[in-house]
Amino acid sequence: MFESVRPNVMIAFKSIAFLLVFIVWLLPLQAMIHATESGNYNLYAFFPLFIIFGVVPVIDAILGKDPANPSDSQVEWMSRVWIFPLFTLAMVPWQYWALYRSGDFMANTAQFDTIGYLGWMMSVGACAAIIGINVAHELIHKDSRIEQWAGGLLLASVCYAGFKVEHVRGHHVHVSTPEDASSSRYNQSLYAFLPKAYVRNFTAAWKLEAARLARLGLPAAHWRNELIWWYGISLSLAAVCGALWGWMGVLFFFGQSFFAATLLEIVNYIEHYGLHRRRLENGKYERVTPAHSWNSNHLFTNVLLFHLQRHSDHHANPKRRYQVLRHFDESPQLPNGYAGMVVLAMVPPLWFRVMNPRVEAYYKGEEWQLSNDQFAKVAKRHTVESG
Repeated sequence: MFESVRPNVMIAFKSIAFLLVFIVWLLPLQAMIHATESGNYNLYAFFPLFIIFGVVPVIDAILGKDPANPSDSQVEWMSRVWIFPLFTLAMVPWQYWALYRSGDFMANTAQFDTIGYLGWMMSVGACAAIIGINVAHELIHKDSRIEQWAGGLLLASVCYAGFKVEHVRGHHVHVSTPEDASSSRYNQSLYAFLPKAYVRNFTAAWKLEAARLARLGLPAAHWRNELIWWYGISLSLAAVCGALWGWMGVLFFFGQSFFAATLLEIVNYIEHYGLHRRRLENGKYERVTPAHSWNSNHLFTNVLLFHLQRHSDHHANPKRRYQVLRHFDESPQLPNGYAGMVVLAMVPPLWFRVMNPRVEAYYKGEEWQLSNDQFAKVAKRHTVESG
């Protein structure tokens, strides 16, 4: 729909359209109003999920893709415009206020049954992931102290502080290799991927932080271990929820945190599915390029997610700010935005039917790269033979 729009016009439009991210937390707030007015509390507990994973993929399909890439000069000056980081920093108070309103609603709504409580925590968790984890992902890649702290506070609100350490120091180093728990393998189902991702990413974060402290001559259990601080903030937030709303408040806080973290890991599953970096003759892996991440250039979700779907450019240039991330036609392309792909990933037979041919086509002539359990061994042998 927008393919004929001039790039400069589209870039100017998106500079304002990024404000649409504020509507994400309006979904549970709107659900509260509808539930109260109609009395259908259990039904409206799922209202945000219906919009995010039912309506948004349709909008993506209708609006189509974003044709605009910023030029080198635009990247240079847009990277210095103060309004763009202000958008992301503003998400911190918005996240905390919306979580308070959502928790208060759940704790004081006797009309929910078990299904309603579950639906509400899933809905709030999805919104908390889109704002809390996605925006934190943008912030933790930046050098300024205020952005680092803002990213940590957002992750603390969903008990996923380990992402701050593991994502930057682990995932970006090992992406699309067997060493990375956040890079899913060809023909690996979402349900085989998730348990390993939960455990390995959590433990990897602590190991990486312990290694950092060891280089400073400090023990892992030191006050300078940032994970202790961030997880301490999470426990403090759980305690506040308990003081405000009793056991229901604690259930709400940890419930929405679990579903937020799960949505993050589902997105991780999508972003690198089946893609591998080749092993070089020296035993190391090739440099990360836009070819090692799935790209989605669908306009609507890209605006809602601060260009997260231009993931190929993000991995090639991790310090680049969201507003100037570029689309690469040569990168492997997803058929829909992340919202639609999340739904697809939850049904493995459909996921394999849609995505496996795309992976196979991408590696045509190099089918050995599709190996999973033997990938590292095969890759190394192939390097020796081709050398």
